[in-house]
Amino acid sequence: MTSNSNKRDIETASSLDARLGLSFSNFALLTEALTHRSYANEHQDGTMDNERLEFLGDSVLDFIVADWAYRRFPELPEGDLTRIRSHLVRNERLVSFANRIDLGRALRLGRGEKLSSGSVRESVLGSAFEALLGAIYLDANLEKARNFVLPLLDEKRESVLEEIFDPKSTLQEKVQALKMGPIIYRVVNASGPDHAKTYEVEVEINGVVMGRGSGSSKAAAEQEAARDALKKL
Repeated sequence: MTSNSNKRDIETASSLDARLGLSFSNFALLTEALTHRSYANEHQDGTMDNERLEFLGDSVLDFIVADWAYRRFPELPEGDLTRIRSHLVRNERLVSFANRIDLGRALRLGRGEKLSSGSVRESVLGSAFEALLGAIYLDANLEKARNFVLPLLDEKRESVLEEIFDPKSTLQEKVQALKMGPIIYRVVNASGPDHAKTYEVEVEINGVVMGRGSGSSKAAAEQEAARDALKKL
């Protein structure tokens, strides 16, 4: 990167377009998607903010994620698919998607928003990601929007199930279904100072140790032990 580009406050829409391979035909739409309300309010020159695109992008994303979950997890019932969709469209997940594509440095923010680190604020980033998706949909079509999001979703395919399912509850359900007997969690070690202890827990099923885990609390260690046991089951 050149010294001149290092000095730029924001990445231009055309640079973002090229970097992400978006190939926008209507740059006004892309610019609108990157424009926060604070910027539009300060300029008062007819500049549109991204809130309408955010509204549209929210619905587009909801559909794409639902379709992705349906196709990627054919073995899961409707309730679990709903949990996956809800998890992946939450704002903190959108923020991780926005950070993954380094969207923050392309946002057009007002002075106050810049000074308060708006480009890394979760509410701003999540909304901007939805607005960008809405702009891609309008500029091209649903398939283009889908192709933009799918790599980000596929990166989460392995972890999303662990993130949405409570390992202890899942272990309990599985053990009951298999009639394997009682589950006992036991702290086998605690180390470190009182303010930063690490606990080690083992989980016993019908008298047999099936998993071990560690964590900064007993509850966290139990979850890890349950996750370890599930792998063995």
